[in-house]
Amino acid sequence: MATATLSPSAPAIAGNARAIAHRTSGRRYGPITRLISPGDLGELVKPFVFLDLFEADRIQGGGFAPHPHSGIATLTTFLAGSTDYADSTSKSGTLTAGSVEWMRAGAGVWHTGNPVEGMGMLGYQLWLALPSELELAAPESLYLAPEQVVGEGPVRVVLGSHEGKTSPIALPVPITFLHVRLQDGERWTYRPAADHDIAWLALNSGKLHTAGATLQREVAVFAEGNDAIELVAEGAVEFVIGSAAKHPHPLVTGYYSVHTSPAALIEGERNIAALEHSEAVRALFA
Repeated sequence: MATATLSPSAPAIAGNARAIAHRTSGRRYGPITRLISPGDLGELVKPFVFLDLFEADRIQGGGFAPHPHSGIATLTTFLAGSTDYADSTSKSGTLTAGSVEWMRAGAGVWHTGNPVEGMGMLGYQLWLALPSELELAAPESLYLAPEQVVGEGPVRVVLGSHEGKTSPIALPVPITFLHVRLQDGERWTYRPAADHDIAWLALNSGKLHTAGATLQREVAVFAEGNDAIELVAEGAVEFVIGSAAKHPHPLVTGYYSVHTSPAALIEGERNIAALEHSEAVRALFA
């Protein structure tokens, strides 16, 4: 659940608000800011194991070369611009501002994207660790147009359920992931589901006041538990927020893959290597 009210003076957050355990502005590589990786904050907020913010005022040159994944699901929340996409499940099309790409890689998948030349681009790419029963399952992909992403007030429900709205993306594990825009002075409270003990947010515009801190263009990881998160906006604010039941497995990582065991990683990487020579993947390089 969540509530949102407008306040002209952005009153202080109560002292007993859910505390921030970690915060970081990440590391920037050209148009990409790496905010969460499996080797750092990903261990603290798994199943959320990887997060990039991608942004550019103007796209020049190529896009994202075809590349594989296994053992995870990738979720791209496209906030501005436009890009063509294609994947080895034989789906292709165009994402626009507000679109969402869901790719459950499982046993192995390849995909690619080519942003529209001359346009700007803004969005998040998230990796989710999958449970052992799905990490080597057949891949699936789903592409949502902006109007297919349900919401209420300032919130769009990308994954899971919120305020009676449910994402069309079927989830095998308890996860909520929201895209939120607030006006200056607006107060918003997020109450995670009872079984969600992990929560974090990533802010890309404006400032947020919470638990005695001011956040700006960074990730904040909250103390474990399911207490409410109270936020007050300063300026026009845009962010994503996620909560989940903590992933119980170790993170066994390859270059493009995350699995629950070394044996599963070996099988996943064997699958994506074999898939590289398939007709479906060769078409991505054409």
